[in-house]
Amino acid sequence: MLRRALVIVLLLAAASLAAAQAVPDAEKGRASLWAGAGYSRFQPDFGPNTMGGVTGFASLNLGRWGVDANLRFLRFNSFHGETQTHYLAGPRYFLFPMGRLKPFAGLLFGVGTIHYPFEIGNGSYFAYAPYGGAEFRLTHRVALRADYEYQFWPAAPGIAGEPNHGLTPSGLTIGAAWRVF
Repeated sequence: MLRRALVIVLLLAAASLAAAQAVPDAEKGRASLWAGAGYSRFQPDFGPNTMGGVTGFASLNLGRWGVDANLRFLRFNSFHGETQTHYLAGPRYFLFPMGRLKPFAGLLFGVGTIHYPFEIGNGSYFAYAPYGGAEFRLTHRVALRADYEYQFWPAAPGIAGEPNHGLTPSGLTIGAAWRVF
């Protein structure tokens, strides 16, 4: 009887020790999907103002590499009716993770659309944007994120009477993300 009790206690102790790891196996290589929303403040490069708007984003993390996708609607503080919408996605790399703080850099590609001020018209243009920022993991499922993006719209017409360099909207986005899996 004593022998059976001792075997049961040892088996239970071994089982609890086997499950007592603090970090799951191979977490660095595990894929995760994050989705979030934030607020963006951009210099639209057409007009004297800075515009604000909401941004939705998703990040697929594959270790230190990943893919980001952004959808941004700049509608607040517009210059005489101007609006911009950005649809961008591309690779991102975590530079040198420091615990819960994870700085990153990447390059986005996609489409930028603009409704010009004074009802001049609309346009959709190829856009690319180097960007960088950091995320701070509050918990295993919640992170805060901030990034700066500098976009290039090479085919967009410039301002009349000025050299045509395309448009170069740039700005800052802050937001929060939730881990989907």
